[in-house]
Amino acid sequence: MSDLVFREVGLGADAIDYLVAWDLQRELHAAVREGTTGDTVLLLEHPPVFTAGKRTEPHFYPADPGGAAVVETDRGGKITFHGPGQLVGYPIVRLPDHVKVVDYVRRVEEALIGVCADLGVTTARVPGRSGVWLRADDRGPERKIAALGIRVRGGVTMHGFSLNCDVDLAWYDRFVPCGIDDAGVTSLSRELGRDVTVTEVLPSVRRHLGELLAWRPYVATPDYDPRPDPAKGPRIEVLSPTGRA
Repeated sequence: MSDLVFREVGLGADAIDYLVAWDLQRELHAAVREGTTGDTVLLLEHPPVFTAGKRTEPHFYPADPGGAAVVETDRGGKITFHGPGQLVGYPIVRLPDHVKVVDYVRRVEEALIGVCADLGVTTARVPGRSGVWLRADDRGPERKIAALGIRVRGGVTMHGFSLNCDVDLAWYDRFVPCGIDDAGVTSLSRELGRDVTVTEVLPSVRRHLGELLAWRPYVATPDYDPRPDPAKGPRIEVLSPTGRA
């Protein structure tokens, strides 16, 4: 098991504003880079907010955000949604020299695949598209249950993942999530036919992230069929220690 520290900084009625959490990430990122703080994962919920990565084109923004904030971020990729009933995790961790950025992304995805499996939901990766997916079946098209969008600067990660627990999926009707218009979005609650709260998944998230971010070898879940990604790559930005891409 790794020495990850997990901090719950705003859940349920205490959901934390996206910009406040972003400031907290920056402070923690600086401390991890300086070595004054160890690897930490922030676990939280946000009030409704649309966050746009650097590849978000104007027509992908929601025409009617329904009162939710719309924030432009410094991560790569396109637009996504965060809101109540969705667990958001921001791992602020130093990548070991032997760990490539893509390996880090795959490990976070594998952790979320494990969380879904613990609840009885079968998921996998779709090569060409980041995140965690359900295969198309008689219940619907291929659909995403967890999203990733990260940034790496000075060898330390920020931003992270979101896992749909009992989030209101109607928010996703207001825009094209991640610019992918040929697939759907789902939640653990929808797939299981019962309420699955953020609190319920927390122990599983801690366990799987702790195991995968201990950087030991692991057996990856077999992928589904590859699909093209309109974002043309995973939502990752890697900066050198000087801050230059």
